[in-house]
Amino acid sequence: MHTTLATIQWVTSGYLLALVLALPLNAWLVHRVGAKTLYLWCFAAFTAASVLCGLAGSARLLIGLRLLQGISGGLLAPMAQMMIATSAGRHMARVVGYMALPVLLAPVLGPIVAGVILQIASWRWLFWVNLPVGVAALGAAVVFLPPDARSATSRRLDWSGLALLSPGLAAFLYGADQLARTTGRLLCAVGLMMVSAFIWTARRKGEDALVDLSLFKGKVFCSAAIIQFLSNGVQYAGQMLIPAFLIQACGRTPGQMGWLLAPLGLGMMFTYASMGWLTDRFGIRRVSAGGALATLLATAPFLYLALHGLNLFILVPALFLRGMGLSAVGLPSMTAAYLSVGRSRVPMATTSLNIVQRLGGPTLTTLCASLLAWRLGSHAAGAALSSAYTWAFVLLCVLHTGIWLTATRLPWRPEDLTQLA
Repeated sequence: MHTTLATIQWVTSGYLLALVLALPLNAWLVHRVGAKTLYLWCFAAFTAASVLCGLAGSARLLIGLRLLQGISGGLLAPMAQMMIATSAGRHMARVVGYMALPVLLAPVLGPIVAGVILQIASWRWLFWVNLPVGVAALGAAVVFLPPDARSATSRRLDWSGLALLSPGLAAFLYGADQLARTTGRLLCAVGLMMVSAFIWTARRKGEDALVDLSLFKGKVFCSAAIIQFLSNGVQYAGQMLIPAFLIQACGRTPGQMGWLLAPLGLGMMFTYASMGWLTDRFGIRRVSAGGALATLLATAPFLYLALHGLNLFILVPALFLRGMGLSAVGLPSMTAAYLSVGRSRVPMATTSLNIVQRLGGPTLTTLCASLLAWRLGSHAAGAALSSAYTWAFVLLCVLHTGIWLTATRLPWRPEDLTQLA
Protein backbone atom coordinates (compact mmCIF):
# COMPACT_ATOMS: atom_id res chain seq x y z
CA MET A 1 0.00 0.00 0.00
CA HIS A 2 3.07 2.28 0.12
CA THR A 3 2.10 3.80 3.46
CA THR A 4 3.28 3.87 7.06
CA LEU A 5 2.62 1.32 9.80
CA ALA A 6 0.80 4.02 11.81
CA THR A 7 -1.65 4.42 8.93
CA ILE A 8 -2.14 0.79 7.98
CA GLN A 9 -2.83 -0.27 11.59
CA TRP A 10 -6.17 1.50 11.17
CA VAL A 11 -7.21 -1.40 8.95
CA THR A 12 -7.61 -3.23 12.27
CA SER A 13 -8.30 -0.36 14.70
CA GLY A 14 -10.88 1.25 12.41
CA TYR A 15 -12.80 -2.01 12.19
CA LEU A 16 -12.89 -2.39 15.98
CA LEU A 17 -13.99 1.20 16.56
CA ALA A 18 -16.75 0.93 13.93
CA LEU A 19 -17.88 -2.27 15.61
CA VAL A 20 -18.25 -0.43 18.92
CA LEU A 21 -20.10 2.46 17.26
CA ALA A 22 -22.71 0.12 15.77
CA LEU A 23 -23.24 -2.07 18.82
CA PRO A 24 -25.69 0.21 20.74
CA LEU A 25 -28.05 0.23 17.72
CA ASN A 26 -28.64 -3.52 17.92
CA ALA A 27 -31.75 -3.57 20.14
CA TRP A 28 -33.46 -0.69 18.31
CA LEU A 29 -32.85 -2.21 14.88
CA VAL A 30 -34.14 -5.62 15.99
CA HIS A 31 -37.39 -4.02 17.12
CA ARG A 32 -37.51 -1.95 13.96
CA VAL A 33 -36.95 -4.52 11.18
CA GLY A 34 -36.89 -7.90 12.92
CA ALA A 35 -34.03 -10.20 13.91
CA LYS A 36 -33.84 -12.48 10.87
CA THR A 37 -34.15 -9.64 8.36
CA LEU A 38 -31.49 -7.59 10.13
CA TYR A 39 -29.16 -10.59 10.34
CA LEU A 40 -29.48 -11.27 6.61
CA TRP A 41 -28.86 -7.64 5.69
CA CYS A 42 -25.80 -7.41 7.95
CA PHE A 43 -24.36 -10.66 6.62
CA ALA A 44 -24.88 -9.49 3.06
CA ALA A 45 -23.26 -6.12 3.85
CA PHE A 46 -20.28 -7.82 5.52
CA THR A 47 -19.75 -10.12 2.52
CA ALA A 48 -20.09 -7.26 0.03
CA ALA A 49 -17.66 -5.13 2.05
CA SER A 50 -15.17 -8.01 1.97
CA VAL A 51 -15.27 -8.08 -1.81
CA LEU A 52 -14.83 -4.29 -1.98
CA CYS A 53 -11.90 -4.43 0.48
CA GLY A 54 -10.16 -6.80 -1.92
CA LEU A 55 -10.64 -4.27 -4.72
CA ALA A 56 -9.28 -1.30 -2.71
CA GLY A 57 -6.47 0.54 -4.46
CA SER A 58 -5.30 2.73 -1.57
CA ALA A 59 -4.87 2.54 2.18
CA ARG A 60 -7.51 5.24 2.80
CA LEU A 61 -10.10 3.39 0.74
CA LEU A 62 -9.28 0.09 2.43
CA ILE A 63 -9.69 1.70 5.87
CA GLY A 64 -13.01 3.23 4.84
CA LEU A 65 -14.32 -0.12 3.62
CA ARG A 66 -13.15 -1.78 6.83
CA LEU A 67 -15.30 0.74 8.70
CA LEU A 68 -18.28 -0.56 6.72
CA GLN A 69 -17.29 -4.10 7.62
CA GLY A 70 -17.06 -3.09 11.28
CA ILE A 71 -20.55 -1.60 11.33
CA SER A 72 -22.11 -4.80 9.95
CA GLY A 73 -19.84 -6.99 12.07
CA GLY A 74 -20.74 -5.05 15.21
CA LEU A 75 -24.36 -6.09 14.72
CA LEU A 76 -23.73 -9.67 13.61
CA ALA A 77 -22.10 -11.00 16.80
CA PRO A 78 -24.79 -9.87 19.29
CA MET A 79 -27.50 -10.84 16.78
CA ALA A 80 -26.23 -14.42 16.64
CA GLN A 81 -25.95 -14.47 20.43
CA MET A 82 -29.49 -13.12 20.80
CA MET A 83 -31.03 -15.70 18.48
CA ILE A 84 -29.19 -18.50 20.27
CA ALA A 85 -30.44 -17.22 23.63
CA THR A 86 -34.02 -16.97 22.35
CA SER A 87 -34.03 -20.44 20.79
CA ALA A 88 -31.93 -22.37 23.32
CA GLY A 89 -33.32 -20.90 26.53
CA ARG A 90 -32.04 -22.79 29.56
CA HIS A 91 -29.89 -25.01 27.29
CA MET A 92 -27.79 -22.10 26.03
CA ALA A 93 -24.58 -23.36 27.65
CA ARG A 94 -24.98 -26.73 25.90
CA VAL A 95 -25.73 -25.14 22.49
CA VAL A 96 -22.82 -22.70 22.71
CA GLY A 97 -20.59 -25.57 23.78
CA TYR A 98 -21.40 -27.31 20.49
CA MET A 99 -20.46 -24.13 18.62
CA ALA A 100 -17.19 -23.63 20.50
CA LEU A 101 -14.88 -25.71 18.34
CA PRO A 102 -14.83 -23.44 15.24
CA VAL A 103 -14.71 -20.36 17.48
CA LEU A 104 -11.65 -21.65 19.33
CA LEU A 105 -9.95 -23.02 16.22
CA ALA A 106 -10.32 -19.76 14.28
CA PRO A 107 -7.52 -17.84 16.10
CA VAL A 108 -5.23 -20.86 15.65
CA LEU A 109 -5.99 -21.65 12.01
CA GLY A 110 -6.54 -18.05 10.84
CA PRO A 111 -2.86 -17.03 10.76
CA ILE A 112 -1.90 -20.36 9.17
CA VAL A 113 -4.49 -20.01 6.38
CA ALA A 114 -3.53 -16.35 5.91
CA GLY A 115 0.11 -17.32 5.55
CA VAL A 116 -0.73 -19.89 2.86
CA ILE A 117 -2.85 -17.33 0.98
CA LEU A 118 -0.10 -14.73 1.10
CA GLN A 119 2.44 -17.27 -0.09
CA ILE A 120 0.50 -18.42 -3.15
CA ALA A 121 -1.72 -15.41 -3.97
CA SER A 122 -2.30 -11.70 -3.43
CA TRP A 123 -3.29 -10.10 -0.10
CA ARG A 124 -6.64 -9.31 -1.75
CA TRP A 125 -7.63 -12.97 -1.37
CA LEU A 126 -7.58 -12.47 2.41
CA PHE A 127 -10.87 -10.63 1.81
CA TRP A 128 -12.18 -12.44 -1.28
CA VAL A 129 -12.10 -15.78 0.53
CA ASN A 130 -15.11 -14.45 2.46
CA LEU A 131 -17.27 -14.39 -0.68
CA PRO A 132 -18.00 -18.14 -1.12
CA VAL A 133 -18.27 -18.57 2.65
CA GLY A 134 -20.61 -15.59 2.91
CA VAL A 135 -22.85 -16.75 0.05
CA ALA A 136 -23.12 -20.25 1.55
CA ALA A 137 -23.87 -18.84 5.00
CA LEU A 138 -26.52 -16.49 3.62
CA GLY A 139 -28.25 -19.39 1.90
CA ALA A 140 -28.19 -21.44 5.10
CA ALA A 141 -29.52 -18.48 7.11
CA VAL A 142 -32.44 -17.98 4.72
CA VAL A 143 -33.39 -21.65 4.97
CA PHE A 144 -32.71 -22.50 8.61
CA LEU A 145 -33.15 -19.34 10.69
CA PRO A 146 -36.64 -19.20 12.19
CA PRO A 147 -38.87 -16.28 11.17
CA ASP A 148 -39.34 -13.46 13.66
CA ALA A 149 -41.77 -14.44 16.38
CA ARG A 150 -43.71 -11.21 16.00
CA SER A 151 -43.93 -8.31 13.62
CA ALA A 152 -41.32 -5.59 13.96
CA THR A 153 -42.26 -2.53 16.01
CA SER A 154 -41.41 1.09 15.31
CA ARG A 155 -39.60 1.79 18.54
CA ARG A 156 -38.36 5.36 18.69
CA LEU A 157 -34.61 5.80 18.44
CA ASP A 158 -32.89 7.62 21.30
CA TRP A 159 -30.83 9.98 19.14
CA SER A 160 -29.28 11.90 22.03
CA GLY A 161 -28.30 8.63 23.72
CA LEU A 162 -26.75 7.38 20.50
CA ALA A 163 -24.79 10.64 20.11
CA LEU A 164 -23.39 10.19 23.63
CA LEU A 165 -22.86 6.44 23.94
CA SER A 166 -21.39 5.34 20.58
CA PRO A 167 -18.77 8.13 20.25
CA GLY A 168 -18.12 7.95 23.98
CA LEU A 169 -17.33 4.23 23.84
CA ALA A 170 -15.14 4.68 20.76
CA ALA A 171 -13.25 7.59 22.35
CA PHE A 172 -12.70 5.65 25.57
CA LEU A 173 -11.48 2.50 23.80
CA TYR A 174 -9.18 4.41 21.48
CA GLY A 175 -7.88 6.59 24.33
CA ALA A 176 -7.26 3.52 26.52
CA ASP A 177 -5.14 2.04 23.71
CA GLN A 178 -3.14 5.31 23.45
CA LEU A 179 -2.93 6.09 27.16
CA ALA A 180 0.79 6.83 27.03
CA ARG A 181 0.08 9.92 24.91
CA THR A 182 -1.58 13.14 26.02
CA THR A 183 -4.13 12.82 23.21
CA GLY A 184 -5.01 9.33 24.38
CA ARG A 185 -5.55 10.43 27.97
CA LEU A 186 -7.69 13.34 26.81
CA LEU A 187 -9.83 11.09 24.59
CA CYS A 188 -10.18 8.59 27.42
CA ALA A 189 -11.42 11.34 29.76
CA VAL A 190 -13.83 12.70 27.13
CA GLY A 191 -15.15 9.20 26.51
CA LEU A 192 -15.76 8.62 30.21
CA MET A 193 -17.62 11.95 30.49
CA MET A 194 -19.81 11.11 27.49
CA VAL A 195 -20.64 7.65 28.85
CA SER A 196 -21.40 9.19 32.26
CA ALA A 197 -23.70 11.71 30.59
CA PHE A 198 -25.44 8.89 28.76
CA ILE A 199 -26.00 6.99 32.03
CA TRP A 200 -27.50 10.14 33.61
CA THR A 201 -29.91 10.71 30.70
CA ALA A 202 -30.75 7.01 30.29
CA ARG A 203 -31.86 6.76 33.92
CA ARG A 204 -34.36 9.53 33.26
CA LYS A 205 -35.67 8.02 30.01
CA GLY A 206 -36.14 4.49 31.34
CA GLU A 207 -37.28 2.03 28.65
CA ASP A 208 -37.11 4.75 25.98
CA ALA A 209 -33.32 4.98 26.35
CA LEU A 210 -30.95 3.42 23.84
CA VAL A 211 -29.92 0.98 26.58
CA ASP A 212 -32.46 0.23 29.30
CA LEU A 213 -30.48 0.56 32.53
CA SER A 214 -33.34 -0.94 34.55
CA LEU A 215 -32.00 -4.34 33.46
CA PHE A 216 -29.10 -3.81 35.83
CA LYS A 217 -31.46 -3.49 38.80
CA GLY A 218 -31.97 -7.23 38.70
CA LYS A 219 -29.52 -9.07 40.95
CA VAL A 220 -28.86 -11.89 38.49
CA PHE A 221 -28.46 -9.69 35.42
CA CYS A 222 -26.22 -7.23 37.26
CA SER A 223 -24.03 -10.03 38.61
CA ALA A 224 -23.77 -11.60 35.15
CA ALA A 225 -22.84 -8.22 33.62
CA ILE A 226 -20.08 -7.73 36.20
CA ILE A 227 -18.77 -11.22 35.46
CA GLN A 228 -18.80 -10.52 31.72
CA PHE A 229 -16.87 -7.27 32.25
CA LEU A 230 -14.28 -8.80 34.57
CA SER A 231 -13.84 -12.13 32.74
CA ASN A 232 -13.36 -10.43 29.38
CA GLY A 233 -10.95 -8.01 31.03
CA VAL A 234 -8.78 -10.61 32.78
CA GLN A 235 -8.68 -12.74 29.63
CA TYR A 236 -7.26 -9.88 27.56
CA ALA A 237 -5.05 -8.66 30.40
CA GLY A 238 -3.63 -12.18 30.74
CA GLN A 239 -3.04 -12.34 26.99
CA MET A 240 -0.94 -9.20 27.39
CA LEU A 241 0.89 -10.03 30.63
CA ILE A 242 1.78 -13.70 30.18
CA PRO A 243 3.41 -13.45 26.70
CA ALA A 244 5.26 -10.30 27.79
CA PHE A 245 6.49 -12.12 30.90
CA LEU A 246 7.70 -15.15 28.92
CA ILE A 247 9.61 -12.95 26.46
CA GLN A 248 10.89 -10.12 28.66
CA ALA A 249 11.42 -11.85 32.00
CA CYS A 250 12.06 -15.44 30.89
CA GLY A 251 14.06 -14.66 27.74
CA ARG A 252 11.97 -16.79 25.37
CA THR A 253 11.59 -15.91 21.70
CA PRO A 254 8.15 -15.03 20.28
CA GLY A 255 8.09 -18.39 18.49
CA GLN A 256 8.84 -20.28 21.69
CA MET A 257 6.25 -18.18 23.54
CA GLY A 258 3.56 -19.22 21.05
CA TRP A 259 4.18 -22.91 21.69
CA LEU A 260 4.35 -22.38 25.45
CA LEU A 261 0.87 -20.83 25.39
CA ALA A 262 -0.66 -23.84 23.59
CA PRO A 263 -1.92 -25.47 26.84
CA LEU A 264 -4.10 -22.41 27.45
CA GLY A 265 -6.07 -22.97 24.24
CA LEU A 266 -6.24 -26.72 24.83
CA GLY A 267 -7.70 -26.13 28.28
CA MET A 268 -10.38 -23.83 26.85
CA MET A 269 -11.32 -26.39 24.19
CA PHE A 270 -11.51 -29.17 26.79
CA THR A 271 -14.03 -27.29 28.95
CA TYR A 272 -16.08 -25.79 26.13
CA ALA A 273 -16.80 -29.21 24.70
CA SER A 274 -18.48 -30.29 27.94
CA MET A 275 -20.17 -27.03 29.01
CA GLY A 276 -23.68 -28.35 28.46
CA TRP A 277 -23.10 -31.47 30.55
CA LEU A 278 -21.34 -29.51 33.29
CA THR A 279 -24.14 -26.95 33.58
CA ASP A 280 -26.87 -29.61 33.57
CA ARG A 281 -24.99 -31.72 36.11
CA PHE A 282 -23.72 -29.08 38.55
CA GLY A 283 -25.78 -25.96 37.84
CA ILE A 284 -24.99 -22.39 36.87
CA ARG A 285 -23.46 -21.19 40.14
CA ARG A 286 -21.18 -24.16 40.71
CA VAL A 287 -19.80 -24.16 37.17
CA SER A 288 -19.25 -20.41 36.92
CA ALA A 289 -17.87 -20.00 40.46
CA GLY A 290 -15.83 -23.18 40.08
CA GLY A 291 -14.34 -21.90 36.84
CA ALA A 292 -13.52 -18.59 38.47
CA LEU A 293 -11.84 -20.32 41.40
CA ALA A 294 -9.88 -22.61 39.05
CA THR A 295 -8.65 -19.58 37.11
CA LEU A 296 -7.61 -17.86 40.33
CA LEU A 297 -5.70 -20.95 41.47
CA ALA A 298 -4.08 -21.22 38.01
CA THR A 299 -2.99 -17.57 38.06
CA ALA A 300 -1.42 -17.73 41.52
CA PRO A 301 1.57 -19.88 40.34
CA PHE A 302 2.68 -16.99 38.13
CA LEU A 303 3.66 -15.16 41.35
CA TYR A 304 6.13 -17.98 42.02
CA LEU A 305 7.34 -17.97 38.40
CA ALA A 306 7.87 -14.21 38.48
CA LEU A 307 10.02 -14.50 41.61
CA HIS A 308 11.91 -17.73 40.85
CA GLY A 309 12.04 -18.00 37.07
CA LEU A 310 10.43 -20.21 34.45
CA ASN A 311 9.52 -23.78 35.37
CA LEU A 312 7.67 -25.74 32.67
CA PHE A 313 6.32 -28.25 35.23
CA ILE A 314 4.46 -25.32 36.81
CA LEU A 315 3.71 -23.25 33.71
CA VAL A 316 2.08 -25.95 31.54
CA PRO A 317 -0.51 -27.25 34.06
CA ALA A 318 -1.20 -23.68 35.25
CA LEU A 319 -1.98 -22.54 31.70
CA PHE A 320 -4.15 -25.59 31.02
CA LEU A 321 -6.12 -25.04 34.23
CA ARG A 322 -6.41 -21.33 33.46
CA GLY A 323 -7.87 -22.13 30.04
CA MET A 324 -10.37 -24.54 31.58
CA GLY A 325 -11.44 -21.95 34.14
CA LEU A 326 -11.75 -19.04 31.71
CA SER A 327 -14.06 -20.98 29.40
CA ALA A 328 -16.25 -22.13 32.31
CA VAL A 329 -16.99 -18.68 33.75
CA GLY A 330 -18.69 -16.75 30.97
CA LEU A 331 -21.28 -19.08 29.43
CA PRO A 332 -23.20 -20.02 32.61
CA SER A 333 -23.35 -16.37 33.69
CA MET A 334 -24.57 -15.34 30.23
CA THR A 335 -27.23 -18.06 30.36
CA ALA A 336 -28.35 -16.75 33.74
CA ALA A 337 -28.54 -13.19 32.42
CA TYR A 338 -30.82 -14.12 29.53
CA LEU A 339 -33.03 -16.35 31.66
CA SER A 340 -33.50 -13.54 34.20
CA VAL A 341 -35.22 -11.23 31.70
CA GLY A 342 -38.40 -11.62 29.69
CA ARG A 343 -38.24 -12.87 26.11
CA SER A 344 -39.18 -9.43 24.78
CA ARG A 345 -36.16 -7.89 26.51
CA VAL A 346 -33.57 -10.31 25.11
CA PRO A 347 -32.47 -7.89 22.32
CA MET A 348 -31.84 -5.13 24.87
CA ALA A 349 -30.11 -7.58 27.22
CA THR A 350 -27.86 -8.71 24.35
CA THR A 351 -26.86 -5.14 23.53
CA SER A 352 -26.19 -4.30 27.18
CA LEU A 353 -24.09 -7.41 27.86
CA ASN A 354 -22.02 -6.93 24.71
CA ILE A 355 -21.27 -3.30 25.56
CA VAL A 356 -20.22 -4.17 29.11
CA GLN A 357 -18.16 -7.14 27.89
CA ARG A 358 -16.28 -5.14 25.25
CA LEU A 359 -15.41 -2.45 27.79
CA GLY A 360 -13.77 -4.99 30.10
CA GLY A 361 -10.90 -5.91 27.77
CA PRO A 362 -9.31 -2.51 27.17
CA THR A 363 -10.14 -1.22 30.67
CA LEU A 364 -8.46 -3.98 32.68
CA THR A 365 -5.67 -4.49 30.17
CA THR A 366 -4.80 -0.81 30.48
CA LEU A 367 -4.99 -1.05 34.27
CA CYS A 368 -2.57 -4.02 34.38
CA ALA A 369 -0.26 -2.49 31.78
CA SER A 370 -0.14 0.82 33.68
CA LEU A 371 0.76 -0.93 36.93
CA LEU A 372 3.46 -2.95 35.16
CA ALA A 373 4.93 0.15 33.51
CA TRP A 374 4.87 2.08 36.81
CA ARG A 375 6.64 -0.71 38.71
CA LEU A 376 9.22 -1.15 35.94
CA GLY A 377 10.05 2.54 35.78
CA SER A 378 13.37 2.98 34.01
CA HIS A 379 14.66 -0.40 35.24
CA ALA A 380 13.81 -3.44 33.15
CA ALA A 381 16.20 -6.08 34.44
CA GLY A 382 16.97 -8.29 37.42
CA ALA A 383 15.04 -7.96 40.66
CA ALA A 384 13.12 -4.90 39.44
CA LEU A 385 11.78 -6.87 36.49
CA SER A 386 10.69 -9.78 38.71
CA SER A 387 9.06 -7.44 41.20
CA ALA A 388 7.15 -5.57 38.49
CA TYR A 389 5.65 -8.74 37.04
CA THR A 390 4.89 -10.07 40.54
CA TRP A 391 2.79 -6.96 41.27
CA ALA A 392 1.05 -7.24 37.89
CA PHE A 393 0.11 -10.86 38.60
CA VAL A 394 -1.06 -9.89 42.10
CA LEU A 395 -3.48 -7.42 40.49
CA LEU A 396 -4.63 -10.13 38.08
CA CYS A 397 -5.30 -12.44 41.04
CA VAL A 398 -7.32 -9.71 42.78
CA LEU A 399 -9.47 -9.31 39.67
CA HIS A 400 -10.00 -13.09 39.48
CA THR A 401 -11.06 -13.02 43.13
CA GLY A 402 -13.68 -10.42 42.21
CA ILE A 403 -15.06 -12.75 39.52
CA TRP A 404 -15.26 -15.65 41.96
CA LEU A 405 -17.09 -13.60 44.61
CA THR A 406 -19.55 -12.27 42.04
CA ALA A 407 -20.18 -15.74 40.58
CA THR A 408 -21.32 -16.97 44.00
CA ARG A 409 -24.31 -14.62 43.61
CA LEU A 410 -25.63 -16.45 40.53
CA PRO A 411 -28.61 -18.82 40.82
CA TRP A 412 -27.98 -22.50 41.36
CA ARG A 413 -29.75 -23.88 38.29
CA PRO A 414 -31.55 -22.64 35.14
CA GLU A 415 -34.82 -23.92 36.64
CA ASP A 416 -34.54 -21.21 39.30
CA LEU A 417 -35.16 -18.61 36.57
CA THR A 418 -38.58 -19.21 35.07
CA GLN A 419 -39.27 -15.83 33.46
CA LEU A 420 -38.03 -16.97 30.03
CA ALA A 421 -39.73 -20.06 28.69
